[in-house]
Amino acid sequence: MTYDATVQFKFDATFTPTYGSSSWTDDDFLPEEHYLITAPAADLNCKQYFKLFEKFLLCVGMDPQSIRSAAMSLVFNDCVREEDQRKVCKEYELTMNEDLEKKYQEWKDRDEEWAKIKEEWAHPESGIYKHQQQYTKEEMNAMCDAAEDKEKCREYNLREAEYYNKRAELDAEMYKSQENRYSDPQ
Repeated sequence: MTYDATVQFKFDATFTPTYGSSSWTDDDFLPEEHYLITAPAADLNCKQYFKLFEKFLLCVGMDPQSIRSAAMSLVFNDCVREEDQRKVCKEYELTMNEDLEKKYQEWKDRDEEWAKIKEEWAHPESGIYKHQQQYTKEEMNAMCDAAEDKEKCREYNLREAEYYNKRAELDAEMYKSQENRYSDPQ
């Protein structure tokens, strides 16, 4: 058994000018307009039907913004349960007005937490992370004096100090570039 179905949207309009009016208004209208949109309906899903109806509404002169607003009013009105509205919000990652204060508080808490992390881990003046602080020269010498092979210790410490100094410079550059990225509006 085969199933064949079509859906049609039809629009017919005629314009009859009012006699005695100026001639420029007659040029703004066509004397007759006929639109017929036909589509196979056997396998159309709901979104395709809406797309088809959107094309029809555009043909008859509706504004795209008005069409979108009308489509949203099918979901967000007093006759639709809030639970169903929230499902649509979740699907399209929307926030309902009732949830804005909670969302704002979450953003505020996250920003405060980020500020604490930045304060805890970085020197504001240099951008060097606190956990990467270097030993002082006196502390390094004291450790090497306590070591068995003092020369190897001093050589190792010198290389390690060079490594950490370079790493601190790179981290400071990265920290400043990230700070600029988040503070510059784009």
